[in-house]
Amino acid sequence: MSNKTALAIRHVAFEDLGSMADTLHRTGYRIEYLEACEDDLTSIDPTAVDLLIVLGGPIGVYDESSYPIVATEADILKRRMDADLPTVGICLGAQLMAHALGSRVYPGPQKEIGWSAIDLTSEGHGSSLRHLEGSAVLHWHGDTFDLPEGCDGLASTGICKNQAFSRGSRILGLQFHPEVKPAKFENWLIGHACELSQAGIDPRALRTDALNHAERLVQASGRMFEEWLSGIR
Repeated sequence: MSNKTALAIRHVAFEDLGSMADTLHRTGYRIEYLEACEDDLTSIDPTAVDLLIVLGGPIGVYDESSYPIVATEADILKRRMDADLPTVGICLGAQLMAHALGSRVYPGPQKEIGWSAIDLTSEGHGSSLRHLEGSAVLHWHGDTFDLPEGCDGLASTGICKNQAFSRGSRILGLQFHPEVKPAKFENWLIGHACELSQAGIDPRALRTDALNHAERLVQASGRMFEEWLSGIR
């Protein structure tokens, strides 16, 4: 039995670890979830697990007055990263990490929803993200953030300058979604139906793109995440 634990904070049921769970199991981690809307996050010791992953969700970091969980998670992340312990943030999770590191989080120039490739920086080419080069990833966000001080920018797109950042080998923030599994993508389309309608985005186009890109992303992101995990040991 594994003695390594990966703790994931989840905001909505369908935005789970996805294909990252397969990689974690393969590399010897036991997975635990905390439900941000149900569990008492203030009761956890953020330094007590081997790996902390904060997943995506449809709220904004600047919505703290409406959603107090934002401040709780930012505090957890600050304490975790102050101790330089392995931490990953995806979408909202990356925004919360940037906020906890002192950066501004704010609405981007437009929503970025769909499948497209990321552009790697020179630091990105030297990181495990190089496995994603040429693969379309899933973008699903309206907010963005400034690159935190002391961090390396790893990737960008034309809409979003900061798509990924790292601090050393143990801190990784990903604005995009590398974790989506083909069989689960319909959950995203239904779960975010109102947002898609408001943005004028046809779910049929996203569904078709998922058929073309999701399986390749599973393979590429598996290589990316496994290499990153090997670097924190």
